[in-house]
Parts: sequence; C-alpha cells; structure tokens
Amino acid sequence: MLEFAHPLALLAIPLPLLAWWLLPPQRERVSALRVPFFAQIAAAAGSEARAGAVILRRRWLQLLVATLVWLLLVAGLAKPEWVGEPIVRTEAARDIMLALDLSGSMDYYDFPGEDGTDISRFEAVQRVVDQFVAERESDRIGLVVFGTKAYLQLPFTRDLETARALVDLMEVGMAGPKTALGDSIGLAINSFEASEIDDRLLILLTDGNDTASKMTPINAADIAALNGIEIHTIGIGDTDATGEDRVDFDVLAAIASRTGGEFHNAEDEAALDAVYRRIDQTAAAEVRTQSWRPRESLVHWPAGLAVILVLFAYAALILGSRRRGSRA
Repeated sequence: MLEFAHPLALLAIPLPLLAWWLLPPQRERVSALRVPFFAQIAAAAGSEARAGAVILRRRWLQLLVATLVWLLLVAGLAKPEWVGEPIVRTEAARDIMLALDLSGSMDYYDFPGEDGTDISRFEAVQRVVDQFVAERESDRIGLVVFGTKAYLQLPFTRDLETARALVDLMEVGMAGPKTALGDSIGLAINSFEASEIDDRLLILLTDGNDTASKMTPINAADIAALNGIEIHTIGIGDTDATGEDRVDFDVLAAIASRTGGEFHNAEDEAALDAVYRRIDQTAAAEVRTQSWRPRESLVHWPAGLAVILVLFAYAALILGSRRRGSRA
C-alpha cells in the first residue's frame, strides 16, 4: 500500500498558481516608431542592425513539463513509501527457570509411570519437562541443575530446541550425589538479575532435603521474594525415607509460600505432568507482541522522473529551435 510519510507537503501543489495570481509579470507599454526604411538609415549611419530582445511565447510542452516536474518534486517532498503487510513478533511474556534435582536418588525405579509400570524418577521428570519446555512459545526458558553443587545449565533463551536437547542430555549424578537446594535457588536469583522481564518464575523440583547448601532454602526464598521471583516447588520423594533420600515437604511448602508460589506433591508421572500444567495456568502471563509494517522509500522514483522530464523537454526545445532556424 502506498502512503506518504509527510502528506502535508502536498499542500504545496497550488503554490505556482498562487504565485501566478499574486505576483503577475511586469508589463510596460512604450511608444514606438515604425520606420519602413530602417535598414537604409542604419547603413547610412554606419551601424549594423542586430537582433534585439524578444519575448517568446510559452509552448504547450514547456507548460506541461513544468507542471509535471512540480508535481513530482512535491510528491518527493511528501516522501512516498510502500508499506508492506503487518509483521507481528511475540516477545517473551515471562522468564521461567527450571531447577532440577540430579542427585543419586533420582535414579530410583520407584516412580509409577503412565502405563502403570515403575520407572526412574529422573525418566519421568525428563518426559514431563521436555513436554513443558516444548509448549513455551511465548516464554524464555533457563535451566539449573543441582546435586552437591548447583550449576547453570542454560541461561534464559527462547531457543526451545536447545533447552530440550540439554534436558535430554542430563544424567543422574552429574552434579554430585547430595542435594544443594538453597544454592540452586541462589543461582537462579543471580540468573534473574540480567532479566528485564517482570514476570519471573522458578519451578524447583527435588526428591530430597537440603544437605549441601551454603545458604539455607528459607533464606534463599526470602531473597527471591525481594527480587520478585515466584517459586513453585515440586516434591517427588519419599517422606518416610531417611537422610538424603527423604524429601522435606514442609520446607518446600515454606519456600513456595514465602514467594507467592505453590507447593505440589507429584506421586506419579501423570500427577507430575498435571502439576506442570497447573503451574502454567496459575502463573499465566499475557503474551506481549510487537507489530510493525516494513516501509520502502519511493522518493527516488518521482525525483528521477522529474530529472528525466527536464532533460527530455530541454532536448526537444533545442531540436525545435534548430529546425526553425534551418527553415528561416
């Protein structure tokens, strides 16, 4: 679609007519004496008769070209542009950090799968997290893994394929056998510092209690709340177990409540999938979009046509003058 960036410039179109009306050419009548034998008088006086000032009439070609050139120049000043179809880009609606426990107990084959057979806890987590990441078209995803220590696996990105590939490459024990729950929250907080998005969500999954952190999970949760980070915790461990294998649901619930999030207990793979979907619905954020229309400047077209018309008219006038001269 053709548009003008400066349409008010088109108001200059009638200016030549206003100039012709308000500033008429000066015309002066003077007395003249016609001498039929002027040539003889000039010869007797020893002078040579030469051509004097002659006012030529405007030709229709001159008037037409002048009008067209003026219209083209005004059109160029109005800056014509070709506007394309709207292009819509979806911006990240929120930043979601997934913190996954990779301690040794995640390799236990005691987690009921969707088909009723027991699978490892980590296998169930991989399946559900992979599907969750695949559906995050309007969010940025980050990954933190933790065991004895916490590690940033992936900074926030919209490259969902890379995030899914990293989830697939994760292995139990790659971060150590213990559980650094508080340190994983602290690492996530540091990752959120570079984020300019207001909606910040941390989903923390573990099957054990904190045994290796330098910062307690509760203190880390308080700091996360001050930074506007909402934490949802998921426990999939055995509350009757002891030591590293025991999951502390009370601590996980306290972490979530201090940040405005929720605690969830996933007892099987279907429940774990439902937890992630419920978190997505509970913490849903508006998708922000930006739209713009590509614009291509067409100023060179009227400017170029104006130059071509001037050159054409000039050449036509010169040729016409030469023909009249040869006839004379």
